Amino acid sequence: MRVLLIEDDPAVAAGVADALTGAAHEVRHESTGAAGLAAFDAAPAELVVLDLGLPDMDGTDVCRAIRATSNVPIIVISARSDEIDRVLALEMGADDYLVKPFGIRELIARIRAVSRRVVPDTPSTGERTLGPLVIDERARRVRLHGDELHLTPTEFDLLRYLADDPGAVLRRSDILRDVWKTEWFGATKTLDAHVAALRKKLGSADWIVSVRGIGFRFEVPA
Repeated sequence: MRVLLIEDDPAVAAGVADALTGAAHEVRHESTGAAGLAAFDAAPAELVVLDLGLPDMDGTDVCRAIRATSNVPIIVISARSDEIDRVLALEMGADDYLVKPFGIRELIARIRAVSRRVVPDTPSTGERTLGPLVIDERARRVRLHGDELHLTPTEFDLLRYLADDPGAVLRRSDILRDVWKTEWFGATKTLDAHVAALRKKLGSADWIVSVRGIGFRFEVPA
């Protein structure tokens, strides 16, 4: 897989690049946001690993610029650990978020999980209409009241999963296992942030209802 690494810390970049190369990925490294965007425009990568604290621009702006033209998976790596930073990055189009310092094996596992989500596991079944919401699985597009919603690959997979069984309460652990393709232990802020981003794009929290202590339920608002 062709990976574009945008990271200004030479030590972090070297460690990540060496590990990804050892995992059979082709890595291109850039140390500024402008250079990273130029590299992506010249030869689009299959996955982007992006730091937020870049010397010339904020990584969220880089994420937004890439997402404006491409659905390539984006994994953010950052020393920023506040929930608001996670939410902002995910709203700008990131698919996952790792807080520094992180384990290289975890990063590689996240890359594998995100890559699996790019292509649907099962053949598409066409369009599903849920009130004013239309989910086109074949084209991986979503329309609400006729207007297309611009979702990241992870947001699309999460919405499709929740909408497969309207009214059913889905457990957090099951959502993470089936959408993120991994067993998840500990905090589930990544899921919460993606749900928050989906609610914002859907224009209402009523589409995805929180069930305290269990998970979420998808409903078509009255």
